[in-house]
Formats: sequence, C-alpha cells, structure tokens
Amino acid sequence: MTTPTAPAPARATTPPASTRPLSLSRTTATATRVLRQLSHDPRTIALLMLIPCVMLFLLRYVFDGSPRTFDNIGASLLGIFPLITMFLVTSIATLRERTSGTLERLLAMPLGKGDLIAGYALAFGALAIVQSALATGLAVWLLGLDVTGSPWLLLLVALLDALLGTALGLFVSAFAASEFQAVQFMPAVIFPQLLLCGLFTPRDNMHPALEAVSDVLPMSYAVDGMNEVLRHTDMTATFIRDALIVAGCALLVLALGAATLKRRTA
Repeated sequence: MTTPTAPAPARATTPPASTRPLSLSRTTATATRVLRQLSHDPRTIALLMLIPCVMLFLLRYVFDGSPRTFDNIGASLLGIFPLITMFLVTSIATLRERTSGTLERLLAMPLGKGDLIAGYALAFGALAIVQSALATGLAVWLLGLDVTGSPWLLLLVALLDALLGTALGLFVSAFAASEFQAVQFMPAVIFPQLLLCGLFTPRDNMHPALEAVSDVLPMSYAVDGMNEVLRHTDMTATFIRDALIVAGCALLVLALGAATLKRRTA
C-alpha cells in the first residue's frame, strides 16, 4: 500500500504590477535611483537647470530697448520654459528605461506601475523645484522682471508647470518606440498649446473654435496664472482656479501614464 503524499504548500503569488498598491518605500526607492542616475549625467542636469535661465537671459536683452515687452511676456515664458525642458528630459529618460530592459526587470520585482510613475514624478519634481527657483530668482532679482504680485506665486506656477511637463513626458513615452520618436511628440503635444495659450495674442481674440480648444489646454491656465501674478497684488480667485487646474491636469496625466505604462516597447 502506498503512503499518500502530503499536498505541496501553495506558492505565494506576486500580484501583477498593475494591481499592487502604491508603496511609499518603493516610490522613494525609485526616486532615489533616478536621482542617482541623473547625478552621473551632467549634461542632462545642465539642460534642466540652465536652459530656462539662458533663454530668459537672452529674451531680456532681445527686448533691451523695450523693457515693458519683457515684463509682459517674461512671466508667461517663466512657466513655459520649465514645462518644455521637463517634458523632453522625462520622456527620453523613461523611454531609455524601457528600451534598455530596465523597466521590464523593475516591474518583475515587487514594484507596481504606480510606484514607478510616482517615483519618477518625485525625482523630477525635486529637480523642478530647483529649476523653477533658479529661473524665478534670475527673472525677478537679476533681470528685473516687474511683477505686481508676490514672486513666490510665480515660483508656485513655474513649479506646477514643470510638474505638468514631467507628467506629459511620462505619458507620451508609453507611445514612443525610440528616443527620436519621443522628441517627435513635442510638436504634437507642446507646440499647439504654445500657440493657443495666449502668449502671442489674447485668447478671446482668437477664432471661436480655437478659443474653445485653448480652454481645455493646461498651458492656457499656466499662462493665465502667471498673468494674474503680473497684474494683481493679492492672490485672486482666478489665480487659485488656474493653479488648481494645472495641478489637476498634472495628476490626471500621471494617472494615465501609470495606466498606459508598458514593460516592452514592442
């Protein structure tokens, strides 16, 4: 008579990456890894920190004979430049993780998509704080940007714009198969917003169809928020609305980025 064998103990299964709950420890570990990698890439750090400052510096002296022109558009560009640079760097860095196989190895570990996206957002958000502080300080205290409101409100909107650029970069990287394709998304994602945000002409002077489109683009509210600081001494209800819309759009795009994140490019 054969002795019945005991059933093998059930193996603990790891939940799929999409269903793992967001973890603070995994998120901060991801952010620390990203920051450590960026610290070994001085060209990327220079792009993030210096390009907005250089562009503002050039803009100031392009309009050297017309300081009021710099005052009128400088605040708007103070929010636009960080958005563009963060979009470029984040989209390329995230895509590099996927094409190198790093992303697949990370998601095979106890690391959810939400942890990865939140970690990237946290890492680039820390860089965005430094970037926005440098650009705002340069514009207000060195280049003489004349603002009626508090420079701290300018810094807040610049930071929100940089975070929005990070979120957009994380989102579009899911649809690119190469770094070149990631850069190609810039004309599709950034340029229409740049043209319709009210930088070149007031949005209410546009064709009604274009004005309606501009009303749903987050960069429009970033420019509106900067203009509120430029013209009012106190924090207005319109400024609060604009800041909340930009922040809400950043959070929404981050959620979409987590939902569309793929392990492989192909």
